[in-house]
Amino acid sequence: MSGTLLRTARLDVRRWRDADAPRVLDLHSRPEVVRWLGDDVAPMRTLQQACERIAGDNGVADRPGRGHWAVEVRESGVVAGSVMLVGLPGEAELVQIGWHLHPDCTGRGYAREAAAAVLEHGLRQLPEVLALTHLDNYPSQRVALAIGMVDAGLTERWYAGPSRLFRAAP
Repeated sequence: MSGTLLRTARLDVRRWRDADAPRVLDLHSRPEVVRWLGDDVAPMRTLQQACERIAGDNGVADRPGRGHWAVEVRESGVVAGSVMLVGLPGEAELVQIGWHLHPDCTGRGYAREAAAAVLEHGLRQLPEVLALTHLDNYPSQRVALAIGMVDAGLTERWYAGPSRLFRAAP
């Protein structure tokens, strides 16, 4: 499949496609999803915003070990969500992993499966990968631990208010 970065047992981690715009809008218009995505992220309102998001996400892979990809369920072709390796605010050399799924795709292990593959990919190129979660984002904290990251405690370094920090190194 063109644009596929990684394949897992059930998933393709791939570049975003213009045809994904309706699903991106559906995913990013949901307050229950965007509440976890960072400071001052508002729900998406238009298909144009979704197209702009796709273009921006596809442009992240300008440095080794970086990217923001679609997570597609191979059997159905449905985009379950997103997984990323991106720089931390104000620190180009530090990379964080992140993931978010559409509510209709949660509870199936897709986040763990995609994140584990992307973490392994990132650690082949990077000296360390971090993950930050909201203090009450227990599902993402469980994923971080399940993929082998170590809980490094609380930090207020990159985002407004405290975050739970996880680390992984080769």
